[in-house]
Amino acid sequence: MKKIVLLAAFLLSTFAFSQSRGVRIGYIDMDYILEKVPEYAESKNQLDQKAQKWKQEIEVKKNAIKKLKDDLNTEKVLLTKELIEEREEEISFQEKELLEYQEKRFGPTGDLIIQQSTLVKPIQDQVFTAIQDIAEQKKYDFIFDKSSDLTMLFAAQRFDISDQVIRLLSRSQKREQLSKKQLKQQEAQEALEDMQDENPELAARQKALEEKRAAREKLIEERKAAREKLIEDRKKAAEAKRQKTTEAREGEKSGTVIEKENTEEQKTSTGEIEKTNPSPTEELTPEQKRAQLEEERNAKIEERKKALEEKRNEAIRKREEAKKQKETETKND
Repeated sequence: MKKIVLLAAFLLSTFAFSQSRGVRIGYIDMDYILEKVPEYAESKNQLDQKAQKWKQEIEVKKNAIKKLKDDLNTEKVLLTKELIEEREEEISFQEKELLEYQEKRFGPTGDLIIQQSTLVKPIQDQVFTAIQDIAEQKKYDFIFDKSSDLTMLFAAQRFDISDQVIRLLSRSQKREQLSKKQLKQQEAQEALEDMQDENPELAARQKALEEKRAAREKLIEERKAAREKLIEDRKKAAEAKRQKTTEAREGEKSGTVIEKENTEEQKTSTGEIEKTNPSPTEELTPEQKRAQLEEERNAKIEERKKALEEKRNEAIRKREEAKKQKETETKND
């Protein structure tokens, strides 16, 4: 309750101050940022493996103590008072050791907390530096941490600069590996991203343009592939026709005729076997082949038109959704 009151008082004072000068407020989500940093994820995975190993060791100790207790309960009637006390003392000693080990590994000042602090601090320092740079460049007056103890009753998404912080961190890492030409391209891309952060409508338009460009490139690729396939089919058909013509000429020169013969045995009324040759399979005429190719080409064109129309409708739907979302945010403001 005290935190809520303090936050309300702070916001009221900020609102009063904003009457004389425009105030820019933003917030971050430190947990979200840390999840996106590869170094943190790798180190956290190693730390989780250590913690799992410590838990297994604790479980082994617990099972050993439980076995000692079960054995004592089973053999108690056969033991003297001195032996019972000796075993109970051993059990107490091991229980005490177990508690001390748990405290050492998972206590408030244990190894897990210490190593977590050691792991997070360098990355937090980088994040704080990036936040200061963003605040100075874009004139922010206040930037809060959503994942901290500060209670935030409501936070509009457009004030979240967590992705900007992540981009700034990744930019610093990439610049060390880029050439001068690549560095200029990177700076141009960064300038465009900064403009999109300041103007959400520009980001929506840029996204729509990229989707149109991708759809156009895909359509061009599909047309190119269809054209190449058609050319390849024509080459194969022409090659088959030439091969057949060559075989026919060679057959005429040797005085034989090449044809397919399907024989089947038939019993006549006299019991003799006669061989019959069916007529050759009829081939398509050139006009029929052209008509067939034209029909296939028209079908492919229709399919591409249909796919393009679906993509156009999808782009229009996305623009409408973005427009409705913007109107909703404007009403909420």
